[in-house]
Amino acid sequence: MDAKEQFFAHIEEGYTTKGDYITMGAAMLNEETLTDAFVKIPLKTLNRHGLIAGATGTGKTKTLQVMAENLSAKGIPVLCMDLKGDLSGLAQPSPGHPKINERHAKIGLPFTASGFPVEILSLSEQGGVRLRATVSEFGPTLLSRILDLSVTQEGIVAVIFKYCDDNHYPLLDLKDFKKVLHYATNEGKEEFTESYGSISTRSTGTILRKVIELEQQGADLFFGEKSFEVDDLTRIDDQGRGYINIIRLTDIQDRPKLFSTFMLSLLAEIYDTFPEQGDSDRPELILFIDEAHLLFKEASKALLNQIENIVKLIRSKGIGLYFVTQNPTDVPDAVLAQLGLKIQHALRAFTAKDRKAIKLTAQNYPISEFYDTTKVLTSLGTGEALISALDEKGRPTPLAATLVRAPMSRMDVLTDSELKSLINNSSLVDKYSETIDRESAYEMLNAKIDRAEELAEKESVNTTSKRTTRTSSRRTSTRQNPVVKVLTSATFIRGVMGILKKVMR
Repeated sequence: MDAKEQFFAHIEEGYTTKGDYITMGAAMLNEETLTDAFVKIPLKTLNRHGLIAGATGTGKTKTLQVMAENLSAKGIPVLCMDLKGDLSGLAQPSPGHPKINERHAKIGLPFTASGFPVEILSLSEQGGVRLRATVSEFGPTLLSRILDLSVTQEGIVAVIFKYCDDNHYPLLDLKDFKKVLHYATNEGKEEFTESYGSISTRSTGTILRKVIELEQQGADLFFGEKSFEVDDLTRIDDQGRGYINIIRLTDIQDRPKLFSTFMLSLLAEIYDTFPEQGDSDRPELILFIDEAHLLFKEASKALLNQIENIVKLIRSKGIGLYFVTQNPTDVPDAVLAQLGLKIQHALRAFTAKDRKAIKLTAQNYPISEFYDTTKVLTSLGTGEALISALDEKGRPTPLAATLVRAPMSRMDVLTDSELKSLINNSSLVDKYSETIDRESAYEMLNAKIDRAEELAEKESVNTTSKRTTRTSSRRTSTRQNPVVKVLTSATFIRGVMGILKKVMR
């Protein structure tokens, strides 16, 4: 048996599955594609998370597209973060191309063009289903992590939430939170001190500045009602295909704080909402986080710990997280260690730092007798990737340089008219399009302050009136008793005493 036959048997044995799977492509040896040497990922292991990495232009986005559409075809809903606007083409079938046919002939898979059910979501005022969440839903701990607060400041945030809970003041948006924060050290200082202890004005000032910083990145658009229900991410169409939910983030690339805020709140909400699933034959939802370095770029240590904990725990809910980025070093080691599937496109070595990064990346993959991993990483072509997954028993599959299959959907964006039509036909747009501004902490506290001021004004008027009444009462009494005034006068007394002296003589 020659090397090629040995390698084919090695791949066939390592990627044999009993349950359902998706096919990523065919394995390659010495830059030659081995037809029918399929690289397959079991659905059962997709909740073990993954990484899609590679230099610009090597095919990361198309690999994401291939995974999303194959998951959809298996009835598994998908959520994609689209920061570059590349993924809307999933809604339309591929026009086809001779090179696509040639690629699939090498792989040994038939090519069928197909569009998929797509829902466009938006964090901003772009078209699509509006995503919002209330401040109350974040809770004091998560909000403090996002604002990167100290322990003392985190305690103040907890007191703010407790006060609002005790008094039934809804915290819906940042306007509500800022109002309560101001009230705690001004009009309501005595009330807070009596019930919760004194609050430092310096600390509330620091918290307020960090809230304003978050607002400047557009968070005021995100906080509010109507809150998005994460169950709407798990819809299935009438053909049994899972919806591919695409969040358009093209206008927040320069606002990483808003991106990380949204992602962390979404993951926390999914974790709190979805039931415990344990090991099952298929995931409930797969999330692709494109440009993942933005999630970690400005994250504090506390925030990174929060993300790490969610990554560890959320897979038991049947949720798979897939980070898409240029270099694996963009992802913290603690998170990278949790990723079962690794799809590594080519890396380019332009500097000594790049060569060092490639050597470190190669060490993340299983040792293979068929590959010099470091060399392969720099020689992969566009649409080719090193793949290492987990088999159904949780063991790493053989390392395979893979010719990745082409997307069945369009590898281009939708036109403006196509995008508008897609959004207009959505069943969720109307549900979340209306901005609700019901009475909340801001309005309630303003009304409370107004009532207190009116009461204080009335008391002031009453006090002044009583003083005036007492003063005028005393003056009237003197004028109405002239006899008393005469009898007590010094002249009258001297006259009486003179008469008495004469009588005594």
